[in-house]
Amino acid sequence: MRKSTAWDVAEKAGVSQSTVSRVFTGSARISAATRDRVMEAAKSLDYLPDKRASRLRSGHTGVLAVVVITRPEDSAREVNPFAYALLGSVCKAASQRGYETLVAFQAAEDEFYGRYVEQRDADAMVVIGTTQNQAAWDYFRPRLQSEERTICWGLPFEEAHSVRSDNHAGGRLAAEHLWNQGYRKPVFLGPIESEQRQFHERFEGFSEALRSFGSKSIIVQNLTQKDRMQQGREAIARLADEGTDFDSIFAACDYIALGALDALNERGMRVPEDVGIVGYDGLDATAHANPPLTTIKADLEKAGQQLVAQVLGQDEAETSALAPIELIARASTERP
Repeated sequence: MRKSTAWDVAEKAGVSQSTVSRVFTGSARISAATRDRVMEAAKSLDYLPDKRASRLRSGHTGVLAVVVITRPEDSAREVNPFAYALLGSVCKAASQRGYETLVAFQAAEDEFYGRYVEQRDADAMVVIGTTQNQAAWDYFRPRLQSEERTICWGLPFEEAHSVRSDNHAGGRLAAEHLWNQGYRKPVFLGPIESEQRQFHERFEGFSEALRSFGSKSIIVQNLTQKDRMQQGREAIARLADEGTDFDSIFAACDYIALGALDALNERGMRVPEDVGIVGYDGLDATAHANPPLTTIKADLEKAGQQLVAQVLGQDEAETSALAPIELIARASTERP
C-alpha cells in the first residue's frame, strides 16, 4: 500500500502543499478553518509528516538529549537508583514542554559522546550520573563550562552549568535534627577533598550548624574503598579501631549510611539508642533498612523541571541552581 504524502493531503484539503507544511510546523499564519481542514484530510489518509525533514528545515529538533554517566563495572541493576529517579523526572519535565528525550548511558571512554546539539540531534543536553567516573566528567567538562545548551546535575567542577541539591541547607538540617534528638558527639562520614563539591557542601552546612550549638564534628574522609557501602563499613571499622567516642553519624550519601548501619548492627551497637544515623539522597532502600534510615531528600520532581527549563531557556521563573530539600525522619534517629 502506497504511503500518503503531503501532496495527497493538499489535494484532499484543497490547499497547497506549502500550506500543509505550515500546518504541521505550527505556523500562526494559518487560519483555524484551514488548519482543521488539513488535519481532517491527514487523518483520513493516515498521513504522518516526516519529522526529521521538518526539523532540518526549522532548525528545531524537539529532542532533549540526556546522558547518564555510570561506572564501567556497573550492570544496569547496579546503577544508583537516584540516577534513574532523576532521569525519570527530567524525561517527564521534557515531555510536559513538548520535547522527546534521547537517553544514552555512557561508562567507558570509547562510549563518551556529547555532540548531540552540535550535530543537530537534539536542541539541548542534560548530563547526570555517578561522581565516580572522573574520565567521563573530564570529557564533558568543556561543554558544560562553555555551551549554553548543556547542563548537569551536581557540581562536578567549577563553572559548570548545573542544578544541584541545596547541599548546604541539607547539612544544616541533619545537624539540627541530630541535636534536637539529643545527640552530642557527631561524626561525618565521606570523602570531601574532591573536585566534586557536593559532599564538601554537605559537610560545610553540617559543621556550620554544629558551631552554632557550640559543637563540632569528627570527620572520617580518607576512605580507600571505591564502593560507597564499603566506605561506610570501612569508616565504622576505623572509628572502632581508634576508640573514637561518638553517638551519631551524618553520612555524605545514603549508600555510605547504609554500609555504616550494617557495620554497627554487626558490632552489636544499637541504632538509634547508641548511635543515630542520617543519610543523604532519599533512596527508596533507606525506608527498608534495619532500622529505617533518616535521610535528606532533594525534590527530584522540581530538580527535573529546573534542569529542563534552564537548558531550554523557556522559563525565567526556574532560574535557581539549587533544588529544594527535606528531611525524612525515620527510626534511625528516634532516640528514646
